[in-house]
Amino acid sequence: MDALSELDHFNPDPALREWVLKLLDQAQKDAKTIDHNESVIKSANIKIQALTLELFHLKRMRYGVKNEALSAVQLNLFQETLDEDLSAIESEVEASVAPEQKKRRPRAGRQPLPEHLPRIEHRHEPESCNCGECGSQLTLIGEDVSEQLDVEPARFFVHRHIRPQYACRNCETVTAAAVPPAVIDGGMAAPGLLAWVAISKYVDHLPLYRLEQIAARQEVVLSRSTLAEWVGRTGVALQPLADRLVELLHKRPVIHADETPVAQLDPGKGKTKKAYLWAYRSCDLGTGPPIVVFDYQTGRGGNHVKTFLGEWKGSLMVDDYSAYKALFEGEIVELACWAHARRKFFDLHAANQSTMASEALGRIAELYRIEQEGKDLTPDARFTLRQKKALPKLKALRDWLIAVRLTTPDNSGAARAIDYSLKRWEALERYTENGEWPIDNNPVENAIRPIAVGKKNWLFAGSERAGCRAAAIQSLLGTARLNGLDPLAWLKDTLEKLPTCPIS
Repeated sequence: MDALSELDHFNPDPALREWVLKLLDQAQKDAKTIDHNESVIKSANIKIQALTLELFHLKRMRYGVKNEALSAVQLNLFQETLDEDLSAIESEVEASVAPEQKKRRPRAGRQPLPEHLPRIEHRHEPESCNCGECGSQLTLIGEDVSEQLDVEPARFFVHRHIRPQYACRNCETVTAAAVPPAVIDGGMAAPGLLAWVAISKYVDHLPLYRLEQIAARQEVVLSRSTLAEWVGRTGVALQPLADRLVELLHKRPVIHADETPVAQLDPGKGKTKKAYLWAYRSCDLGTGPPIVVFDYQTGRGGNHVKTFLGEWKGSLMVDDYSAYKALFEGEIVELACWAHARRKFFDLHAANQSTMASEALGRIAELYRIEQEGKDLTPDARFTLRQKKALPKLKALRDWLIAVRLTTPDNSGAARAIDYSLKRWEALERYTENGEWPIDNNPVENAIRPIAVGKKNWLFAGSERAGCRAAAIQSLLGTARLNGLDPLAWLKDTLEKLPTCPIS
C-alpha cells in the first residue's frame, strides 16, 4: 500500500491532504535531484581524474626529468650552479686567509687518467744541484709525479703534397706520382676535416655557422656555403654504405621500429611543416653486431613502413600506433612493448599516487627482473626461463587486471591504463614464446634520443633531400656508436678508404 492510499484510509482534512501531497511531491523531486547530483559528482570525479592525469603529462613534458623509476630521487636542476658557487666561495675564503693560516684541504681519491692518452713530460729541476745548507752535491732519491688533463681545441693544419716531376729526354715524356682519388676531387678539405664537419653537424648538432665561427677564431676562412658543399658531397659518398646497412638490417629476424617528428622548412609558406624520422634497429638478443637505420619521410602513414620493410618477414617490435596494424595481417609477427604499457601505470601513479598503479608497477618490475636474470643466457635458456618464471606471472597479472577493471569507472585514467594492456595482451605476452624476442622497444627509443635532443639546436631540416641525407649519415654514425667505435675516427678512416673501394 502506497502513502496516498494510507492517507485516504484515515480520511484526513482536505487541507491536510493537500499539504501532505506537496511534501510527497517535494520528496520525490529531492530524490531525483540527489540521484542527479550523485551522477554529476561521479562524472565530475572521473573528469577531474582525467584532467589531473593530463595536467601531469603536460607538466612532466615541460618540467619533468625523463625518469620513470617509481621511487626516483628528483635531481636538483641547479646542482651544477650550486657546485660552481660553492667552489667560488671556497676560493674567495682561501684568498682572504693568510698563507700561514691555510689548512691543507683533504683530497678525495680520483680516477686515474686514461692510459691511451699521449703524455707530454715537463721536468722541473731545482734551481741548484747543491744543498742549500752545506753546499754538498744533491743525490736523486726519487721522483714526485703528478698528472693534469689538458685539451687542445680544434686545430687546423695543412697537408702539403709535393710530387716531383721527372722528364725523359729520349721520349720527351714527364712522369710524376698520380694524384690519389678523394671524396671531393681537387677539393682543399682533407678527410679529417670532412669528418670533423660531419661529426660536428650530426653528432654534436652544431649548425654550420658555428663551425664557421670556430674556424674564424684561428683565422681560417670557412664559409657556410663551402661547408654546406662539403656536407652534401660527403652525404653522396656515404649513401652506398647506408644502403648496404639497410640490406644487412633486412637479414635480421627481429626489428625494432619507432618514429619521431621533425620540422622541415616549407619555403613557399615561409614556415615549417611536420616530417618524420623513422628509426629501425636490430635486436640485441639476436646474433650479429647492432644496427640502427634512420629513414626520413614527409609523413607518418603506414605506407612508409611498408615501403622500407619491403619483402622482409620477421617479428616487429612497435608501440600501439595504428600505422603498423596493416603489417600484421601478413607474415610479420607483432611484438608489443612492455615499457609503453608500464608508462601508463607510471603516469597514473605519479599523478595521484594510485595504489592500483603501484601494484601494477610492482608486478611489471618482476617481469623485468626475470629479463635481467636471463640477460646473458643463450636464447634457448632464456626461453626456458621465461616459460618457467615469466609466463605464470603474466597470467596472474592478466587475471588481476581483469578483476580490477570490473570495478573501475569507464573513461577514467585507471581504465585507460588497464585497457591499453588488455587490448594488446596477446602481443605483450608473445615475447615469452622465443628467447630472441625482446620485452620492450627501449633500444630503438634510446637510438632516437640523441637526435631528439639535437633538434633543439638545428630546429628544422632545410629540405626533404637534406632530411634524407641526415638520415643516411645518422644511420652510419649511430651504428658506429652502437658498436663501440669513435664516430670521428671511423668516419675519417672511411673517407680515406672510400674513394678507392668499388661500390660492389
